[in-house]
Amino acid sequence: MWDSETESVGGRDYGNGVLSSSKHSVKTDGFELKGSSWYVATDIPSDLLVQVGDVNFHLHKYPLLSRSGKINRVMYELRDPDMSKMALDDLPGGPEAFELAAKFCYGIAVDLTAANISGLRCAAEYLEMTEDLEEGNLIFKTEAFLSYVVLSSWRDSIVVLKSCEKLSPWAENLQIVRRCSESIAWKACANPKGIRWAYTGKPQKVSSPSWNDMKDSSPSKNQQVPPDWWFEDVSILRIDHFVRVITAIKVKGMRFELIGAAIMHYASKWLPGLINDGVAAADEGSNSSNSNTSNSGSSWKGGLHLIVAGNKDEPPTVQAKDQRMIIESLISIIPPQKDSVSCSFLLRLLRVANMLKVAPALVTELEKRVGMQFEQATLVDLLIPSYNKSETMYDVDLVQRLLEHFLVQEQTDISSPSQQSFPGKHYDDIQRGTGPNAAKMRVARLVDSYLTEVSRDRSLSLTKFQVLAEALPDSARICDDGLYRAIDSYLKAHPTLSEHERKRLCRVMDCQKLSIDACMHAAQNERLPLRVVVQVLFSEQVKISNALATSSLKEAGESQYQPMVLNRKTLLEGTPQSFQEGWAAAKKDINTVKFELESVKAKYLELQNDMDNLQRQFDKMSKQKQTSAWSSGWKKLSKLTKTTNLENQHNIGTEHQAAADQQTRKTPRRWRNSIS
Repeated sequence: MWDSETESVGGRDYGNGVLSSSKHSVKTDGFELKGSSWYVATDIPSDLLVQVGDVNFHLHKYPLLSRSGKINRVMYELRDPDMSKMALDDLPGGPEAFELAAKFCYGIAVDLTAANISGLRCAAEYLEMTEDLEEGNLIFKTEAFLSYVVLSSWRDSIVVLKSCEKLSPWAENLQIVRRCSESIAWKACANPKGIRWAYTGKPQKVSSPSWNDMKDSSPSKNQQVPPDWWFEDVSILRIDHFVRVITAIKVKGMRFELIGAAIMHYASKWLPGLINDGVAAADEGSNSSNSNTSNSGSSWKGGLHLIVAGNKDEPPTVQAKDQRMIIESLISIIPPQKDSVSCSFLLRLLRVANMLKVAPALVTELEKRVGMQFEQATLVDLLIPSYNKSETMYDVDLVQRLLEHFLVQEQTDISSPSQQSFPGKHYDDIQRGTGPNAAKMRVARLVDSYLTEVSRDRSLSLTKFQVLAEALPDSARICDDGLYRAIDSYLKAHPTLSEHERKRLCRVMDCQKLSIDACMHAAQNERLPLRVVVQVLFSEQVKISNALATSSLKEAGESQYQPMVLNRKTLLEGTPQSFQEGWAAAKKDINTVKFELESVKAKYLELQNDMDNLQRQFDKMSKQKQTSAWSSGWKKLSKLTKTTNLENQHNIGTEHQAAADQQTRKTPRRWRNSIS
């Protein structure tokens, strides 16, 4: 359908791509190469030497002047009819393109192929070989071959676009890149059922039909063309041309999943080590192509791979500057839809972007993309080294930003009208494990694992650990075992923490959310503060009490519906052996926890008594030290004052008694006088 080998469009037969000119004045048998110089095989001596790069062409003026406007203009501007030497160092396509153009001027048949048509078209434009000089000049014929042959063939469009890499900016100005990109995009978006040629892809296990059988027969119904058949051919293009193709494919309306898969496939070939699976697949494909090239008759893998992808003997080596350009270009063309590419690919791309110092705006955009699907991340991809001057081994600040982007995206999704229009959808998502809470729970487990891993770094500050641990809401964690494991690992790696810092660290953990195993470990953990251990034991005792109360209520409820179970012995006989063993183990654990709790209480009371005794001894010693000469002097002075006061009171009492006696003596006299 799109094969150029047998194409004849609109009744125009291009003679299998062979150009020839019917008008030429110099009869020649062809060109001869001697060393690095080309000579015309004719008896007429050459009168013009044209230098193109390191190659010399000994030609004649008249055939070139009759077809090239540029050579005419140069001759006219110099006004030197005897000029015999000319340099064309900036000619696009180099000596190969000028050789074909010179042969065309001499009327020698030129074989046009997809490999040389772009260079020849640019050289014809440079030499100004237009229709004004002669009808059917080189520009017209190369343009016709491009339009009617190349653009109708998938293989030729890929090859021409690949050859345009060395022809900038001529290929861009002549719209060769744009037309080839749109042709590739149109064919990639077409229905693959109508494709009759062999596509590039992974080798099939069964033997495939030969090229002629495939070309002559109708599209096979049994052989289904995969949707990624075009990935391998497009991935050989340079990054700027790949971007043009992907942009054109987006305009055509291809599914964003396929576009994302094509971007990942391209990255696996041009960024070694970014995707291990992709690199392995690429190596497998290259090995198969080599074996296919050596033995094309026995196995068939598609004509495109033989011609296009099979030309590369070695994988492309990309420098750091080119890698930076590739990453920036890939970030800019990733589809905006969620899940267009995997989160693992985004994180690996982010790792390389930080290492190569990609533009900050693109890095921020990539971080937001990771935040959109952060619940799909894995711990291995999240352990990104710190490439800046940070003291920590891993980039904890980057993970903090990713987590913030995730929370903002979750809040946006919850507040969106599509989420609010279906009240029952939230419950269904929780049941299936796909709702926002389920995503937060997965992220919480991921963050706990990340904290456990990075807590071994002695340079990690307590503030960074605490901020990252408290970034998620409390509802994201049903069980805090992972957080306790991270805290214990941090305490083990930082033994010099003070008591206040250890309490601050343990404050991020909820003791009531620990499992029985975690509580047992915490009760015996000497690195934890004593207050935290008591909280753990108390919460565990509350859990056990609640569990016992719940089980007793269940037993009471079941006894109403099972009157045949009369006593505990009968109940145990009707209980499976595994349940009995589990209950016995649970009772043993309960007794152990109770014993440990009583031991802690006894130790606490003993410490309290010792504290009281020490306090009393301290008060007694402080009272003895306060006795001094000043205190004894003041005591003597106070005693003297008391004695003086008593003597004064005694004297005053005596005087009052004497006055009373004298008054008593006077009173009878008055009475006697009154009687007399």
